[in-house]
Amino acid sequence: MRRRMLYASGTMVLSQASKAPLDPLFDVLSTLGARSVRRTRFEAAGDWALAFPALARLKFVAMVRGECWIVLPDRAALRMAAGDVCLIGTTPFVIASDPALEPGDGAPLYADGCDVVRRGGNDCVMLGGGISFDSEGADFLLEMLPPFMHVEGVSPSASAMAKMLGLLEREIEQQGLGGSLIIERLTEVLLVEALRVHLSDVGGEGLGWVGALADRQIGHALRLMHGDVARAFTVADLAAATGMSRSAFSARFTSLVGKAPLEYLRNWRMIRAREMLRQDGARVDVVGLAVGYASQSAFCHAFKRMFGHPPTRGR
Repeated sequence: MRRRMLYASGTMVLSQASKAPLDPLFDVLSTLGARSVRRTRFEAAGDWALAFPALARLKFVAMVRGECWIVLPDRAALRMAAGDVCLIGTTPFVIASDPALEPGDGAPLYADGCDVVRRGGNDCVMLGGGISFDSEGADFLLEMLPPFMHVEGVSPSASAMAKMLGLLEREIEQQGLGGSLIIERLTEVLLVEALRVHLSDVGGEGLGWVGALADRQIGHALRLMHGDVARAFTVADLAAATGMSRSAFSARFTSLVGKAPLEYLRNWRMIRAREMLRQDGARVDVVGLAVGYASQSAFCHAFKRMFGHPPTRGR
């Protein structure tokens, strides 16, 4: 019995067949209805600067040719060179030939289905894309990720990422048979590979939930929770499973994830429950049992405390 990934209308979904241990990243992306959106291209030469607003999605920008600067609030401008990839969370950002330039509004350039923007030449070429979410619970993930991650193409661990970037560029240029499907899958894989490379290069500290996944002990605890969300875990249970004392485990989990262990588990149970009610139309008592609540009244109380309305409205 295995859990497998299916695709419906471009959205990653799960076929649940067992309580086998899960990759938490896979579990969260699947539950939240993660899907690849808008593969864009930007070509420019000379002086230019464009500003883009914050959106509830995880975006990537990949440098194919040349170089540019990327500017985020309260951060020093960062130079990106060919082969670099950056991952951007829910924060506004500016791309520019010179960080001192006053930016124009970049969003209207990609309105009305326009996916390619050219400004004066192709000394600088960038590809863009990202992961959007069908679920209202996207904040569960986005709030636990750093707003910006930079992956250098010269990194020794970035060879696979460079190959995928080359394949992605070729598919976009050729527009061959099945190209849209290939581009969509390459975009998803490139994003996950960029996360891997970033973790390999800088380690898990300061990377929030993704960094916690890479931590041997806290990552193991997260896999246990996602693998059996209905189990009545205690902090002592999780600490023992990771070989840590209760206090050390709780402190490290909270430091890396940004939430205490049982708070994280409660929040994830409610996210899962809301998606089951929204997508499957399951009975409230059945959903409550599936996420670890033996009492329907206890489940309804927990659901209302988190979302501000009873689970019946979620259906």
